[in-house]
Amino acid sequence: MRERHASQGARRAREFEAFVAGAGGRLLHTATLFTAEPPDDNPRARRLLTLALAQTYACWDRLRGEDPYDRARQYLATRFAHEAWHRYGNLGIGRRARRRPVSVLAVLTPQERLILVLRLYEGVAEEQAAALLGLPVERVHAICDRATATLLHPPRDPAPALTEAKVAAS
Repeated sequence: MRERHASQGARRAREFEAFVAGAGGRLLHTATLFTAEPPDDNPRARRLLTLALAQTYACWDRLRGEDPYDRARQYLATRFAHEAWHRYGNLGIGRRARRRPVSVLAVLTPQERLILVLRLYEGVAEEQAAALLGLPVERVHAICDRATATLLHPPRDPAPALTEAKVAAS
């Protein structure tokens, strides 16, 4: 009996290692896009990925034909949304990066980033994204459109303040 459990555990570990080897890089990239961190300095994304992989491993035997990548991506998205909600309140709606953005996506709110990455990078359908986030499909569509427009036509930086020397010279 013990030998059977040991061999099942070893098989489970090998299957999971193969999954991580194949999908880990893309999942890390997705998490990095969610957090808008630079790819070479992404501690929040790595933490999100670690939590998602731990959750996926914990339910590995219960997947029964489910796609483990889909399960890990869902956990990444919901964990990011949860952390953004607690960090910024209301998923950071209206909160854009205040310091110099390190990523093109940093100009978006966390909710806009989340929906844009799910829809455009991961190819998740609007209906699936809406169900995952608990939002109406129309809202997901509107947020994705707004985020795309923001990336295509980024907000301008404020005009530089006039100093006394510049005012006197005019």
